[in-house]
Amino acid sequence: MPRRVLQGTVVSDKGDKTVIVLVERRVMHPVYKKFIRQSKKYAAHDENNSFKAGDTVSIIECRPISKRKRWTVVTESAGSTGAA
Repeated sequence: MPRRVLQGTVVSDKGDKTVIVLVERRVMHPVYKKFIRQSKKYAAHDENNSFKAGDTVSIIECRPISKRKRWTVVTESAGSTGAA
C-alpha cells in the first residue's frame, strides 16, 4: 500500500527532532454544499532540526517513532520561504 503524503505549514519546532505540521484541506459540507476548511495537526520527525515555524513542508507516513509521531518530514515545498 502506498504511503500518504501531506503538505502543510510548520507551526511549532519546540521539540527535539520534532515539528508540528498544520495540514488544511477543503471539504464540501454535506447539507449546505459549501466548501469549508478543516485542519489537523501532525507531529512529524525532523532528524536534523532543520525546519522552523512558518516553513511549508511535505510529510510522509512512516513507522511509529513515538506515541504521537507517525510521520516524517520529507522536504521543504517549493515557494515557501524566499530570500528577503
